Amino acid sequence: MALRFLPLVCAGEIFELKAELNSDKKEKKKEAVKKVIASMTVGKDVSALFPDVVNCMQTDNLELKKLVYLYLMNYAKSQPDMAIMAVNTFVKDCEDPNPLIRALAVRTMGCIRVDKITEYLCEPLRKCLKDEDPYVRKTAAVCVAKLHDINAQLVEDQGFLDTLKDLISDSNPMVVANAVAALSEIAESHPNSNLLDLNPQTINKLLTALNECTEWGQIFILDCLANYTPRDDRESQSICERVTPRLSHANSAVVLSAVKVLMKFMEMLPKDLDYYGTLLKKLAPPLVTLLSAEPELQYVALRNINLIVQRRPEILKHEMKVFFVKYNDPIYVKLEKLDIMIRLASQANIAQVLAELKEYATEVDVDFVRKAVRAIGRCAIKVEQSAERCVSTLLDLIQTKVNYVVQEAIVVIKDIFRKYPNKYESVIATLCENLDSLDEPEARAAMIWIVGEYAERIDNADELLESFLEGFHDESTQVQLQLLTAIVKLFLKKPTETQELVQQVLSLATQDSDNPDLRDRGYIYWRLLSTDPVAAKEVVLAEKPLISEETDLIEPTLLEELICHIGTLASVYHKPPSAFVEGSRGVQHKRLPGSAGSGESVESPDTGSAAGVSDAPPAVIPSQGDLLGDLLNLDLTPPATTGPPPPATSGMQLGAMDLLGGGLDSLLGGDLGGSAAMGAGFGAPPAATAASFSAPVSGGLDDLFDLGGGVGMPMGGYSPPKTVWLPVMKGKGLEISGTFARRAGVIQMEMTLTNKAMSVMTDFAIQFNRNSFGLAPAGPLQVLTPLSPNQSIEVILPLSTVGPVMKMDPLNNLQLGREDKTVCGVGGTKVGMVINGLT
Repeated sequence: MALRFLPLVCAGEIFELKAELNSDKKEKKKEAVKKVIASMTVGKDVSALFPDVVNCMQTDNLELKKLVYLYLMNYAKSQPDMAIMAVNTFVKDCEDPNPLIRALAVRTMGCIRVDKITEYLCEPLRKCLKDEDPYVRKTAAVCVAKLHDINAQLVEDQGFLDTLKDLISDSNPMVVANAVAALSEIAESHPNSNLLDLNPQTINKLLTALNECTEWGQIFILDCLANYTPRDDRESQSICERVTPRLSHANSAVVLSAVKVLMKFMEMLPKDLDYYGTLLKKLAPPLVTLLSAEPELQYVALRNINLIVQRRPEILKHEMKVFFVKYNDPIYVKLEKLDIMIRLASQANIAQVLAELKEYATEVDVDFVRKAVRAIGRCAIKVEQSAERCVSTLLDLIQTKVNYVVQEAIVVIKDIFRKYPNKYESVIATLCENLDSLDEPEARAAMIWIVGEYAERIDNADELLESFLEGFHDESTQVQLQLLTAIVKLFLKKPTETQELVQQVLSLATQDSDNPDLRDRGYIYWRLLSTDPVAAKEVVLAEKPLISEETDLIEPTLLEELICHIGTLASVYHKPPSAFVEGSRGVQHKRLPGSAGSGESVESPDTGSAAGVSDAPPAVIPSQGDLLGDLLNLDLTPPATTGPPPPATSGMQLGAMDLLGGGLDSLLGGDLGGSAAMGAGFGAPPAATAASFSAPVSGGLDDLFDLGGGVGMPMGGYSPPKTVWLPVMKGKGLEISGTFARRAGVIQMEMTLTNKAMSVMTDFAIQFNRNSFGLAPAGPLQVLTPLSPNQSIEVILPLSTVGPVMKMDPLNNLQLGREDKTVCGVGGTKVGMVINGLT
């Protein structure tokens, strides 16, 4: 915690100020208070003068009284006992004939956040709420909200909330606005309380007050209106007509609040209504006008326009030129304009947009150029008719040979290939010419994807991919994963030419890599290729879903909520308030009302079932935590069979051939099935193949984790060779070597104990320390016979994963303690090992 030291006022200065504050001359007293306030403002501690300053409250001079009240607000919290001295003066000032003094007193009362004083202020506040002067009443309304923040129960007991509700019907528009503001603030902290009970009569009063309020009063009323749900489209239209004049207000906050109300109530208007089209036309000019302000306001306006355009692009579809970037725009404004341009791009204006984007791609700002190149790709994906022109533009940019432009263009072209497969492959040759200049992971990954996807059309695809494979371990994970997939695709398309290449990449991915994602993908491809090439082709070379521009849009439910928060921080962050406001757990999520004719009837829930819709629960996208829970709770046991297994068909026998042609054997360093067909690969005769694969083939996850003893892999799965865990010198004559393996779904330690001492060893025991995987012995260590000198014994210890967990460094590190008895005494050692091979 940092300490802040206030500059102290010297004792002589305090003494002089004290004397001046107690002077009989009013002018001298006022000057002394000004000096005190000046010292307080620059951070000097003048709290010692508290009683002397409070004595100056007894004056008719409004200027002096304001200064004293300012001092009080600053020091009341640190001097609560002294602040009580001012209570009588507050009470007296609340009955002063001057309404300015009455309002000043009640405002200061609300700002003094001291529990001891609040109960004394209830009576003066009650009088001010019913004061004849509207200025006093509007000030008192805000004071209720402040008092509620300090002591909510007191406000409710004193009936101030009911008085506030009555003020909504006040004849003065500023009193109405402040009453609405106070009730809205209290309702935010108590979302379940129905403080703002809005009905057509109340709404009419608010709309009447709207025209005569100050700009902040109008914002409060408009925000309140946005929380109201009209009964029907006629009421919605009536409110929109009365709110529309606010769009021409000079204050941008008022404009955005009006836009928020109109955007919400438009949902209830039928689209074939003439007024609906008129309203769309009226919304465009004020939004365009906001973009003529300074950059900071432009940015806020653009973030809000981004939301509006996603919901109703027709509002600004004819205003594309407004969003063209100016040379002196700050980068944050440029990027936001660029995003909106893409959202407004259509067949009608695409030529204009592309010409602008091509110009932007020659700018000096690297970040902006990258975004501009990406934007060209987004245009191609969004407007199909423009795709050819976009590809031509991107090829022109590649010819510039500017490194970062070329790399972004390749990333973008990959997306265009995914949107329009088998349409623009003629450009691949041009892309391959720039292969050597790619140094960014995303661009390298995109190029590898293109080579793998269109390997059958590229004569030297294997050479190109092999050039990437040379520095495999130096590549980023993104590139490694893409390279693994691309080489497997190449192998499935050209199996006879690329057998060595696929064995090499599988070996690098599964044996030499520490990345679990890469290793897992390698094992999956490995198993697919070795057991069922038909399935491998169906999986790896499957037709991919087309991408669309909608992937960049905000999720509809979130967009609806953000539209309800236009003009607030939520609309700038593009996040709901609950994501960044502390203590907002009780905040209710806002939604747009159901559109007219959309069939969203609250009163007739049986409509769907009458139409023949099933009563199945709606599909809910699970959260990440739920998905993880599902993953960890997978039932990996083989399904129970109700009858004899179906006979193996010739298709299955063909599918079970090892495409790797013995490659899996060499990779694992062992015999995987003992069949001639496995080694024969493509050349295996059908009869031999059928004989070799007559065993039942287990499916899916069983094969992957070797839980069912599937085709092409040994029952126990792969286990690394034993390594020495405890050397003789450290084990005092006992040597332990071992490995970990998974047999029939059970993890176990397989150890060889060798006695190299001169005495017999007995009573062996083992203890596991806490480790990353919760590994612990599932039972005692079973060594039944004494271990004589120079004798070795094989021991298997089943393990469970329910032991205590602690993250180790490295993650697969395991420590355990062993104990044994010899003729000479008891020995014990801590053993460290690394867990490998548990696939």
